[in-house]
Amino acid sequence: MINSKMIIYSKENLQFYDIHYPALSFRAKTFNFITGKSGCGKSTYLKMLNGIIQPAKDMIFFNDMSIEAYDILAYRHKVLLVPQNVYLQSGSILDNFVFYYNNREQALPTKDKIKYFLDICCIDKPLDENCDHLSGGERQRIFLAIFISFAQEVLLLDGPTAALDEKTSHDLMQNLKTFCAKNNLTVICVSHNQTLVDNFADNIIKLGEKS
Repeated sequence: MINSKMIIYSKENLQFYDIHYPALSFRAKTFNFITGKSGCGKSTYLKMLNGIIQPAKDMIFFNDMSIEAYDILAYRHKVLLVPQNVYLQSGSILDNFVFYYNNREQALPTKDKIKYFLDICCIDKPLDENCDHLSGGERQRIFLAIFISFAQEVLLLDGPTAALDEKTSHDLMQNLKTFCAKNNLTVICVSHNQTLVDNFADNIIKLGEKS
């Protein structure tokens, strides 16, 4: 039974800045991948699902209700976008968790819980490790760990393995799929890595191609 869905639909295909999207829907608790050539609108699509970019009225629905009916901040907490660009503060891994939790006015998880989220993202570093000294791939995974610690219902992932080698990408995606299945999360992930798509997708959306 579908308990949650997000759907874009109209009598005609949605048009946004010369980008055309077909009618799409996503079942709850599934791991979905969006693929397509650069410039076909994958990242823009995630931003619309998150409410950052506003499409035409009543084009996006979540739990059978237009997202325009939601308080937008509450909606974005439920439908969480992890952006492509990494935004970490100078300081330690723990400092960055503190920064984001303070911004949300939420209680910081225990150190064991923080390490749990880091493990999911294949980060084996002490919490006092300075993020300024880490590689781009490590910073990307710490950023992802912070975001998945906030996940409520839907995770929108924009190229989460772009800076990672093949083995780390596979291990991260395996951990993430297990975590999301355990916590009843729906995932919509943009990726150019066809191997990951083939191995982990419950559903594949190919933008820019005729069905």
